Amino acid sequence: QVQLVESGGGLVQAGGSLRLSCVVSGRPLSNYAMAWFRQAPGKEREFVATISRGGAGTYYGDSVMGRFTISRDNAKATVYLQMNSLKPEDTAVYYCAAASIFRSSPVDMDYWGKGTLVTVSS
Repeated sequence: QVQLVESGGGLVQAGGSLRLSCVVSGRPLSNYAMAWFRQAPGKEREFVATISRGGAGTYYGDSVMGRFTISRDNAKATVYLQMNSLKPEDTAVYYCAAASIFRSSPVDMDYWGKGTLVTVSS
């Protein structure tokens, strides 16, 4: 069984930065494309970013393009989401997900973490 554990969330002022981490255990991280999603209260889960198994391919949601960067370290079994120029509308629970294919839809994900809360104050 694959387990994903997110960390790095917290409270930050608008314009600030945070880096989220997702540690994967149970199977080699290199087996999976990885993605980040987020869900704000009362809203549907939203795609944030995805990265291919080797890290060469990345894809971002329109709302975070140019501000967020996804990366991975397969040797450390960890995926990262660097978030810069944060806005109040970025406030959400951020989820890490693993997939056998390089996709951006929640329905294509095979495994999910429990999430980490990011709150951006104005």
